Amino acid sequence: MGGADTAGKAGPWPGGAAWIDGRYCPVEEAKISVLDLGVTRSDCTYDVVHVWDGRFFRLDAHVDRFAASMARLRLDPGYDRAEIEAVLHGCVRHAGLRAAYVSMTCTRGRLAAGSRDLRTARPTFYCYAVPFVWISSPQRQETGASLWVSDLVRIPPASVDPRVKNYHWLDLDLGLLEAYEHGADLVVLRDLSGAITEGPGYNVFAWVSGSWLTPAGGTLAGVTRQTVIELARRAGQPVREGRLAADDLRLATEAFVTSTAGGVMPVTAVDGQPVGTGEPGSRTRELRDRYWASHADPEYCTPVRYDEQGSPSPGAHLPPGAHLPPGEGRAGS
Repeated sequence: MGGADTAGKAGPWPGGAAWIDGRYCPVEEAKISVLDLGVTRSDCTYDVVHVWDGRFFRLDAHVDRFAASMARLRLDPGYDRAEIEAVLHGCVRHAGLRAAYVSMTCTRGRLAAGSRDLRTARPTFYCYAVPFVWISSPQRQETGASLWVSDLVRIPPASVDPRVKNYHWLDLDLGLLEAYEHGADLVVLRDLSGAITEGPGYNVFAWVSGSWLTPAGGTLAGVTRQTVIELARRAGQPVREGRLAADDLRLATEAFVTSTAGGVMPVTAVDGQPVGTGEPGSRTRELRDRYWASHADPEYCTPVRYDEQGSPSPGAHLPPGAHLPPGEGRAGS
């Protein structure tokens, strides 16, 4: 993977910049109400895109998914797609970052005083950009991470749809704390049938019976996951989406996890036992190299608008009374 600088053109807040209440500010000054339903009920959706070497990676796919998630939850951020993208560019620009973790969130907002009627809530929309975040550091990726298969059951999709990116992470966090107790870096949870689902912010792949196998259900449809599926097939590495049993993961000869926060991250131990040779496998290394090389591909990348000035206003370019609802434009990925 290439070496992107964390600071590019000088920005006033290199520790991170946020957009909230219609303005930019240093990320440490960004605040929402303690009464916001995103805080009190985790009633919100979000998405995260990264910037590498001054370019957003798969920005369209992330904004597509964010729009689809908001539509599913009946949330209207008060900004259309173009305005949301402008805010994301603005956060990176104000931070002056060349490698960044860029988040967008829409919450249900705050209820009217004395009310429990959700129809009285006005959504809260905010974004921020901070220096790049790694689930597994580049140094750790050279040797591979250790992963624990938890006995905790992931929240069933029939209760909370994992395709809508959400902050219902208590099961994931408790599983990760369990993994730490067993000396592991990462965790994956299982569904009610015992099959592997996902980890905190990442999908999992295992080389099983001559192809990559990644869970088809019970997980977020990760943008990095989809990118890796595309790259693997172009490289002649077969990929199946289906049921991944815990025993198949334990017996895999190669494994890795995927996330916006780190890309393709090798796993070299599962439940304390080595995966294959105990080192990142050749197929995994090839996919990791292809993934980072794709960050220079115009098909996947959008240059950050570092020189653009001004701040978007909700519906500023629309006729009076008009507004684009969440999800308007291209369908979700």
